Amino acid sequence: MSTLLLNTLTGKTSAGSIVVTGEGGSTTTNLQQGVAKAWVDATNAAALTDSFNLASGTDNGTGDYTYAITNDMASVNYSAVANAEELAIACKKGQTAGTYNIRLFGRADSIANEDKENFFAIFG
Repeated sequence: MSTLLLNTLTGKTSAGSIVVTGEGGSTTTNLQQGVAKAWVDATNAAALTDSFNLASGTDNGTGDYTYAITNDMASVNYSAVANAEELAIACKKGQTAGTYNIRLFGRADSIANEDKENFFAIFG
């Protein structure tokens, strides 16, 4: 068994890009694109219970939250995976530079917003 101890990984061709070969050796993945750039566990009032790369949350009204990203993504075309407690449906309301905004609904056929504890991770 070997142990590899490092403080920094740097790409050989491009310092900010490391390519990893997938199973079977036929495909590659850019390591930086596959790592979560931000994540949150927040209350139903957008207060950060625990987070990474987020400065604060704002409660815009019932089930409508905006979170400030500390170190922004390269563009507004990033991807996020979101969820909320008690079967709430989390939908992206909009993205702008430096923020992520979600709206929560109680169930798929509901048009009413609901305040719920919410969770998300941003990739990009």
